[in-house]
Formats: sequence, structure tokens, C-alpha cells
Amino acid sequence: MLFNSCGFILVFLPFVFFGFYLIGRYSHNLASQWLAAASLFFYGWWDVRFVGLLIGSIMFNYGAGFLIGHRYFGKPKLLLTFAIVSNLIMLGYFKYANFFIENLNQVAGTTLPLGEVLLPLGISFFTFTQIAFLVDTYQGKVKEFNFVHYTLFVTYFPHLIAGPVLHHKEMMPQFARLSTCNINWGNVAVGLTIFVLGLAKKVFIADTLADFSSPVFDAVHAGGQPMLFEAWIGALAYTLQLYFDFSAYSDMAIGLSLMFNVCLPMNFNSPYKATSIIEFWRRWHMTLSRFLRDYLYIPLGGNRNGTAQRYLNLMITMLLGGLWHGAGWTFVVWGSLHGFYLIANHIWREFKQRMGWGDGGAWSNLAAGALTFLAVVVGWVFFRAENLTTAIDMISGMLGMNGWSFSQDMGATALGAFMQKFDVQFIGTMVLTGRDFGKAICLLMLGLILCFYFPNSSEITRRLHPALNDGEATISLTARIQNKILKLVKWQATKRQGAIYGVLFFVLLSYLASANKSEFLYFQF
Repeated sequence: MLFNSCGFILVFLPFVFFGFYLIGRYSHNLASQWLAAASLFFYGWWDVRFVGLLIGSIMFNYGAGFLIGHRYFGKPKLLLTFAIVSNLIMLGYFKYANFFIENLNQVAGTTLPLGEVLLPLGISFFTFTQIAFLVDTYQGKVKEFNFVHYTLFVTYFPHLIAGPVLHHKEMMPQFARLSTCNINWGNVAVGLTIFVLGLAKKVFIADTLADFSSPVFDAVHAGGQPMLFEAWIGALAYTLQLYFDFSAYSDMAIGLSLMFNVCLPMNFNSPYKATSIIEFWRRWHMTLSRFLRDYLYIPLGGNRNGTAQRYLNLMITMLLGGLWHGAGWTFVVWGSLHGFYLIANHIWREFKQRMGWGDGGAWSNLAAGALTFLAVVVGWVFFRAENLTTAIDMISGMLGMNGWSFSQDMGATALGAFMQKFDVQFIGTMVLTGRDFGKAICLLMLGLILCFYFPNSSEITRRLHPALNDGEATISLTARIQNKILKLVKWQATKRQGAIYGVLFFVLLSYLASANKSEFLYFQF
């Protein structure tokens, strides 16, 4: 079931919402059971066969956590290791079995059969969430072992499919709070606002950008050789599509959860405004970055064993972070790239510190922001490409190695005649796909302006704290312009804003009634 479907918005959500608060008048525990059951139904709507897998995972990890937390087993660390390995084996089978067998056949010349292993939706998220629970339990951070609340913690439908990755200690007190079952119309209003903003990003921006990113990547995968402009249009369109798609899901998850009086942790904070890769990973998929830091980088040794070991730990963390996103060499390369980016960023920071250099002022920060964005775009090419050949062909096109092409009209001018001496072609700028060049440029410009100059949804509603950890200050090159815009669009409980968001919601529903619904990109991870 998709957040951006009329069935979810008009049937599932109202039914679950009113049922939760009606039941909550009489029993907090029954209301929690209702929400957990609704979340399992939400998951089973995609494929009921995997509900059993999800329930089995919950029962196994709850049982292991209960034994670890109460020290019923003589060696809790051994039990912790067994439980984590079991989770990783399950994740590895569903996500990486075919990838492993395919590569083994190529390297060893074997002919092991490839089975049809269907990837359960959200398996990475509910597996990582429960691994964090097990580790926190072993460290004595988990105090409550209510099975209903634990089930709700894992299956809670706003986060189940694409995150955020949750910590037990930040969610369980909210589920246990009696006031959670009392409807708060202020939270409902703010939650709906954030949900509508996210839905608008998905429907009007992300899905529209897909009309330019997918045809270019698909054409290159089929053997086409992209020229400079269409390669950049495809790469930038996907860069912005992924940004608005993931931002949309993060907003909608926070908004939905707030309607049930539960705050999810902030997971997306305008990452393209970052002036370094280090800052980028503090803004992009924030809860995954937190998980990788706390449960992989730090256990590996973090920065405690010297510079060389620190960089090795960074590279291992990013490599595994890349593989977490998908079973493919493109994800390995993407993770490796970001590992090298982070190492280079740390080396540069240490060099600046030794030299006694400051931040360099506005122009230096502008250059740093542009370089960071360019590095991220190159990484997304590998992230999106079907295979390494497609990615390399796209990069070649972005470097101009396949030539430049302009419109036929320009070829008839004196400037065109001069440019032809340098092997520039005049056969159009979207040769591979036949898409409209002007529309693509306008859409890309709009997306870039929204990314760099507009406040995000959490900033619009920040004074009401709709998400956990949403008050962290971040550096932005466009802070002055953004603050002026923020004064105009910040959330207020007024009839005027209510009318604006109401009309936007109606327009979105009208559009969804006739449009094809697309999945969120992070569903595949």
C-alpha cells in the first residue's frame, strides 16, 4: 500500500486513525494492539506471504532481547552474537543470495542455479531496527519489554517500509504514554500539513523528474551513447528525483506519525545544502548514518586506533553501507566513492587545522558546496545505473567524451559554423530519448532552486517540533534568502493557511485519482 494512493489516504488512514482514538478511550493496550494489527495489514497488502516472515522476525528478536535483557542466559554476549548473525543471515539470503551465486558462477566457472528470491519489502529497515534493539538491550538501555509495544515499534506503518531506522529508547516511551491515545487536533493539523507537503513533492516534482531521468538511463543501458547535455540532464534529473522522492517519504512518515501523537526522528535535512561530504551524511538518511556510526564504525574502533585505522574503518563502513542499499557492484562502487570522499574530507580538514586556516569566507564555502554537490551527482550515477558499463557510459557522456550536440537551428548560424570545426554536432540535445530540452532545463532549475533556497518541511514547522532531533542548527550558504522565504511560508494555525493546504490537498487527490502511482525509490532497499 502506497502513501500516495487514494486507497491509503481515503480508506486505510481514516479507518485506522478514528479506530485508534475510539479504542484508546477505553483501553491504551487495545489501542496499541489495533495500531500494530493495522500496521501488519498495511505490510501484508503488498504481499501477504511475507507477513509470516515479519512476525517470525519479531518473535525471534523479542525473545532474544528478553533473554539478554533479563540475563536468563549465562552468556548474554554469545546470545547477542547468535541473534545478530541470525538476522544478518536472513537479510543476506533474501538480499544477496542471487548476487553471490551469480558472481561465484562467473569467477569459478560453476553453473549453480539462480533461484527466484523475492526481496521482502522493508526487510533492511526492520532488520536494522531490531539489531539496534538487541545491542541496546545488551548495553542495558532497554527498560520495557511489552510485547505489544515492541511489535508496534517494529511494524509501525509510517516507518516500516523505508525508514527511519528507529531506536527502542526513543520510541517505547511514546507508545507507553497514556496521552498518546488522546486525540490532539494541533498535532493532527501539523501532521496533515507535513504529509501534504511531502505528497506534493512526490507527485508534482519527483515523479515528473522521473520522466527525464529514467529514459536517459534506460537508453544508455540499451547501448546508447549520451552526449554532454543529455548525460547531464539524466544525471541531474535523477539527483533531484531521488532527493524529492526520499524527502517526500520522510515528510509523509513524520506527518502520519504525528497524527498519532508519536514523533519520529528526523531523517532528511536538506542534504544538498551541505558544504562537505561529512555534512552531507549528517543530513542524508540521518538515522541510517547514525546506525552505521553506532553499530559498525565505532565497534570497528572508530577513530581510537590511529589515523590509518580510522580511514580503514570509514571505508569498511561506507562499503557495507553501499551494499546495504542493494546487491550489485554499482552499489559497491557508490559506497567506495563515498568512503574516499569522506577520507579526503577528513584529510583536508586536518590539513586546514594544521595550517591555521579558517572557513575561507562565502566564496570558499560556495566552492566547497559546489564541489560537494558535484561529487554527490557522480556518486548517484553509479547508484542509479543498472550496471557498471551503463554508469561508465554516463560518466563519459558527462565529460563530453561522446561529443557535444546543439539544436539544428543553431547549426545554421555563424557561431554554429565555427563550432563545427571542433566536431560539435547539431542534431538536437536529447537525441537518445526525444524529450523536450527546454522543459527539462526549466524543471531542473526549479528543482535546484527548491533544494538550495527554500526551507524544508521541518524548518517550516520547527517551532512545533514535529520530529525528534529537528532543532539542530545547520550551515547553509543560502541562509539569508531562506530565512526571508521562511517568514512567508512558516506554519501558522490560521484560516488562510488552512485554506491553502486544503486546496492543495484537494488538487493532489484529484490528480491521484487519475494518475499512475509510483513507488518510492527507497522501497527497493
